[in-house]
Amino acid sequence: MKGTLYLIPTTLGENEPLEVIPYSVKKRIELLDHFIVENEKSARKFIKKITPKKNQPSLKIMRLDKYAEEIETRTFLDVCDEGISVGLLSEAGVPAIADPGASIVKLAHEKGIKVVPLVGPSSILLALMASGMNGQNFAFNGYLPIDNSDRKKTIKRLEKLSSEKNQSQIFIETPYRNEKIFKDLKSTLTPGTMLCIASDITLPNEYIKTYSVAEWKRKSIDLYKRPTIFIIQK
Repeated sequence: MKGTLYLIPTTLGENEPLEVIPYSVKKRIELLDHFIVENEKSARKFIKKITPKKNQPSLKIMRLDKYAEEIETRTFLDVCDEGISVGLLSEAGVPAIADPGASIVKLAHEKGIKVVPLVGPSSILLALMASGMNGQNFAFNGYLPIDNSDRKKTIKRLEKLSSEKNQSQIFIETPYRNEKIFKDLKSTLTPGTMLCIASDITLPNEYIKTYSVAEWKRKSIDLYKRPTIFIIQK
């Protein structure tokens, strides 16, 4: 029998893993020695935190970062042919959602390897749940353009799309650029458009609020370097 690819969720910050991750995930990690990760240091830290007794030197870590060559990553699941199961870890949250792990999941299907997603926190879904916006029809758009003009055009396009399709539009930003995009959202969106800002989800300083753009213009919040999800709906 072939091994299985387990999609292992991680925490969204420095909180204790078992506060937000089911105990069944801990039990699964205890049974695995092969892991595909984006960052080896943080992955080992998480594994040690959730399974303190696990033998770290025995772990086989395969890195799926921006430097990984496709010819190499296509070998990451070869051990499954020997009946060995592999865990795919996200850097934060769940694998393959706004995460490079999707390429490994695709490879698993190509090779006839069973894929098992494990339950854990997704900042995208948690933000949508708490936003009060349309959870029946929504789209995740990843990062908006860096160029100021292109970013504002994209914001207007997403606002129009939201109105036409009654669709919640979700996107993220690099934490150190949150303040800039927040300013652009307030200056570009129409006053009646609803905007949800969800920062530090599951952490002690979690902040999730939904107001109209007109209301947001009267508020001041510190988003600098805080992992944040933005959702708009017109």
